[in-house]
Amino acid sequence: MQLVPAVSRFLEKGRSYCEENNRDLDEILGLRLIDNMAPFTFQLFSVAHHSVGAINGLKTGEFNPPKVPPGLNYASLQELISNAESELKALDMDMINALEGGDVIFKMGATSLPFTAEDFILSFSLPNFYFHATTAYDILRKEGVPLGKMDFLGVMRMKGN
Repeated sequence: MQLVPAVSRFLEKGRSYCEENNRDLDEILGLRLIDNMAPFTFQLFSVAHHSVGAINGLKTGEFNPPKVPPGLNYASLQELISNAESELKALDMDMINALEGGDVIFKMGATSLPFTAEDFILSFSLPNFYFHATTAYDILRKEGVPLGKMDFLGVMRMKGN
C-alpha cells in the first residue's frame, strides 16, 4: 500500500507542473520513454491492473493482460489510481491471507501460465507493477516534472509505525 499512494502524489505533481507551465495535460498521455514502449496511459492503467486487479485475479483464479479503455485523459487516470488506492485500503487482510495457496492462471490469447497465488504475486504481478509505476514516474521526470526518489518511494513503513 506504499506505492499506489505515491503514484497518486506524483501524478498530482505532474498535473500542477503542467498547469504552472501552460502545458496540456493530455499531451502527456501518449508519451513514451522510447518509441517501441507503451505510452504513459498504458503505464498508469497497468499500475491499477497489477495492484487491485491482481487481487481480483487471485479471487477469480484468472488474470489477463490489461485492456486500456479508449478516451482516458489525465484526470481519469488520476481517478483510476485514486480508486485503486481506496479499494486496496478497503481490503480485509484475513481475506487476502486466505487466498494463499490458490491457483491463478495468466491467460493471454492461446497462452496460459499457471501460478500459485504467491508465485503469481511475487514473480509476475509485483515486478510488472513496479515496472509500470517506475516507467510512469520516469516519463513525468523526463518531461521536467520536479520529482525525486522520495516521490517514488512514498511513505515508508518503519519500525514503530
